Amino acid sequence: MPSKSRGPTLFDAQRQQTLQQQAPLAARMRPRTLDEFVGQTHIIGEGKLLRRAIANDQLFSLILWGPPGSGKTTLAQIIASSTNAHFEPLSAVSAGVNDLRRVVQEAKDRLGMFQQRTVVFIDEIHRFNKSQQDAILPYVEDGTIILIGATTENPSFEVNAALLSRARIFTLEALTDEEIGILIDRALSDRERGLGDLKIMLASDARKYLINMSNGDARTALNALEAAARSKPPAIGETRLITVDDIRDALQSRAVRYDKRGELHYDAISALHKSIRDSDPDGALYWLGRMLDGGEDPLYIARRLVRIAVEDVGLADPQALPQAIAAQQAVHFLGQPEGELALAQAVVYLCLAPKSNALYRAYNAVQRDVAETRNEPVPLHLRNAPTELMKRLGYGRGYEYAHDLPEGRSDQEHLPPNLVGRIYYEPTNRGFEAVARERLAWREERRSQPEPPAPAPPEELAPGEEPQAPPAETSPRRRGKRTTF
Repeated sequence: MPSKSRGPTLFDAQRQQTLQQQAPLAARMRPRTLDEFVGQTHIIGEGKLLRRAIANDQLFSLILWGPPGSGKTTLAQIIASSTNAHFEPLSAVSAGVNDLRRVVQEAKDRLGMFQQRTVVFIDEIHRFNKSQQDAILPYVEDGTIILIGATTENPSFEVNAALLSRARIFTLEALTDEEIGILIDRALSDRERGLGDLKIMLASDARKYLINMSNGDARTALNALEAAARSKPPAIGETRLITVDDIRDALQSRAVRYDKRGELHYDAISALHKSIRDSDPDGALYWLGRMLDGGEDPLYIARRLVRIAVEDVGLADPQALPQAIAAQQAVHFLGQPEGELALAQAVVYLCLAPKSNALYRAYNAVQRDVAETRNEPVPLHLRNAPTELMKRLGYGRGYEYAHDLPEGRSDQEHLPPNLVGRIYYEPTNRGFEAVARERLAWREERRSQPEPPAPAPPEELAPGEEPQAPPAETSPRRRGKRTTF
């Protein structure tokens, strides 16, 4: 049966009062109702599903996914104060399987004895491992508990598919500048929970700077405002004027929205790759800067630049790969921040290089044929013959050594019989590949021409003997045009 809880004492009330007074401004100003909540109108606006569910106390399991300071925990607390269900908050940072089992058992008892449902709020649910997520799965499925999870990470990567299928995902967005401004003005005027008693004057340029540097994070904006206000001594009339320098000192740096192990890591490298592919050095440099500012491993970026050099530039510019390799070596040799300039140089070079994925497509086609066609033996004329037995079996017979031929080339077939005529590499007309295309065209043109017969030594004929016709060509050669694959 549910554990007996003692009633509130004088010490509990004093502790709560002290916490409320000493809590950071962002915690004190946390909205208490949906009407006070700022932002996220796409999920809690009038008539939206989640707002109706909260108003009607018809909750279902859900996961709130959004960046820091977007209101995930606040929304969960509003749900807690609005529902008749028992609300059980847990933090994935400190809770374990035993805590989950205790909560589930109490939820079962509560449902059986009092017909009261239990809402379990798990903050930072992405920190739960698979066994912890599996522990609550059956009870979410049978309705013993209503799960509300909050995460800054993409649930597709961090939450079990089985759990995702039993919960609705609501995506919260970073607050707009206008919404951050509303929260700042509200905190400045609120005398009960905010900074209204401090008589603060926030300069217009300081307000704009604070909004910009908070990067859509309400918690960052409010806590920086409080730090600047409380460290500023009052002037004439007890007024505290907050300037840009005060805000800059309180913030120290911009709130960075980047996680080198999360979704933003993949989004940013995708943006960098596609900016280079589209030959846009400005966009590519920006995303490079964002990644490095967020703490991304520069060697990871260097590896991706090497990949881009061979996938998107290829032989259209044969110097692209050496440039990317040189950037990787420079980063490894210099470290940061000096090596970052080498990455920037490689990024710009790759942007300005002519683009071709001909080599990428050619090798993909080769891989398909290797995987999906019969693996024929190597043609005899291409085999090495280091032993007498191999020579007697025909290894190497009919092979033409290109350097012994007049033009230093041979038309002999190099593909197995089942793939004769395949063309994998089709160079473009861009950059060096235009030269490569001309060379292949010359090769095809020469191949299509009949070869002049080699001069035969004069035969010594016996009296009355007729000259013999020359033997038929035995060395394997291609004739005509190749078949495009």
